[in-house]
Amino acid sequence: RIGLWPRLAGHASDLQVMRIVDAGGKEVAPRLSADFNAADIGERPFGWNLPNWLLRRELLAHLAEQPSVTFLSGVSVTKVTARLADAVVRLSNGTQAKTRLLVGADGRDSVVRGGLNIGRRRTQYDQKALAFAVTHPEPHNQVSTEIHRSGGPFTLVPLPDHDGGPCSAVVWMERPARADALATMDEAEFNAEATARSCGLFGPLKLATRRTVWPMIAQVADRFCGPRTALMAEAAHVVPPIGAQGLNMSLGDLGALLDLMGDDASKLGDASLLKRYDRMRRPEVTARVLGVDMLNRFSMVEAQPLRDLRRTGLQALYGLAPVRRLAMHAGLGARGR
Repeated sequence: RIGLWPRLAGHASDLQVMRIVDAGGKEVAPRLSADFNAADIGERPFGWNLPNWLLRRELLAHLAEQPSVTFLSGVSVTKVTARLADAVVRLSNGTQAKTRLLVGADGRDSVVRGGLNIGRRRTQYDQKALAFAVTHPEPHNQVSTEIHRSGGPFTLVPLPDHDGGPCSAVVWMERPARADALATMDEAEFNAEATARSCGLFGPLKLATRRTVWPMIAQVADRFCGPRTALMAEAAHVVPPIGAQGLNMSLGDLGALLDLMGDDASKLGDASLLKRYDRMRRPEVTARVLGVDMLNRFSMVEAQPLRDLRRTGLQALYGLAPVRRLAMHAGLGARGR
């Protein structure tokens, strides 16, 4: 709606196929692979992949061109006072702002949410995620590949070529001790470990970026609204990085709020519309967080009978076309955002 996409389209890698691989048998080699193709449910791909650094760069450049935007870099919120008529925000640079609509999108430890005394329900997993990018000799062919074994999924997401060769972003979820060891491992040894964990599907993997480690939690705010305030993104919900749900859920929040407020400035911060926003988003988000939680727990299992059960479930999901299409629609969201 603000003309951002033309800045991104030339850098984006479309996601046409989501491949789920079960490698949870006694052997390292995959024992089941299922492809979920966007062509089965429409003409458009599931979505488009962009490196975080590039997305951030283009967002900031676009903001700088907007005459209606004041962007304060390096400034944080220190206190929020929300009233019936307006919300007052105190900033770390000593100034304050008054507004009819405050959008709290300030992360999982949101100052805005805390200032409104809105609670949260949090699940802490015995798990961390390594995030990095790799190059590999075999092309990804715009396929996102999620490999399940134990400890959590190992997901390769297609990115544009790097230095003339195929490149993928990787999220590797593991038990904390294992994740910490991988994060500090010698690069050559790490490449070998990552290649083995990928079942060698793309040939030898070579680290192309630094490794970052993230503790895994799931979290949902008790309410997504307060006086003159809407919560969205990680201030409202946090999920493990499975199925590309995090950013897409946040875009769903934004789209819902825009649709409700419309172009009438008098509606900004209207209490009844904010309550409708909460009723629209919180049940859907809660269902998605529970769904991702279930998938994550299944991906972590180590006992062989449970791994076999996971494979059977994947076979059943993929084997029935109507069920497969329903699952893909559910993954994209009811509103297709």
